[in-house]
Amino acid sequence: MAFGKLYLIPVPLAESAEKASYTLLHQEVIQSIDEYIVENEKTARKFLKHAGLKIPQSELVIHDYGKHVRDKVDYNALFKGLMSGKDVGLMSDAGCPGVADPGALVVAEAHKRGIHVHPLVGPSSILLALMGSGFNGQQFSFQGYLPIDKGARSRKIKDLESVSAREHSTQIFIETPFRNEQLLSELLRTCQPKTRLCIAWNLTGEDEQIISQPISRWKTLEGIDLYKKPAIFLLFAS
Repeated sequence: MAFGKLYLIPVPLAESAEKASYTLLHQEVIQSIDEYIVENEKTARKFLKHAGLKIPQSELVIHDYGKHVRDKVDYNALFKGLMSGKDVGLMSDAGCPGVADPGALVVAEAHKRGIHVHPLVGPSSILLALMGSGFNGQQFSFQGYLPIDKGARSRKIKDLESVSAREHSTQIFIETPFRNEQLLSELLRTCQPKTRLCIAWNLTGEDEQIISQPISRWKTLEGIDLYKKPAIFLLFAS
């Protein structure tokens, strides 16, 4: 028996951004499958509703791979439908499954079992921020979260600035939304005046903002409010 396909289905990044986040192919896939592996069931069901799901949600099979159960996931049970020939969708909490996302673990397991993985086009906050930054899009590195400790974080920022200048590369990183403003303050204290910093927040949302300026200019900007807003930080030194 042939295995089913694992469809990687991107989820909108912001409220009311559904129409900017999926294509006609998304709708075709969504209408053809009734089983999903999701990081956040509430978010997944909301997206499916807005995407025009015609299958009654009560008939869906939803597998949870959220942070509270991820370490205890039974992959044999998770992949039972796929192994029997059913197509299954994989959805992150937001954005693209597998990119800065624990869905990569599910994808890796699918490859181990010889299951065909089919990623769909959709919003990635990392790539959208890079596109909007004006920085080098041919050589870049995503660093994830920087250290929480102030000393270690400061050293990491200096290291990223040095690597960017040496390699002519864009350095991309994120922070927990309630610590965004502390990270910005540290960047302004640590980086050289000519180093360019881009911050993109609430991407695809109605209040989307992308500001890309040298550190010297950032120090003069007023009214920047990043508190509890999903943001991507990009550094480019020359």
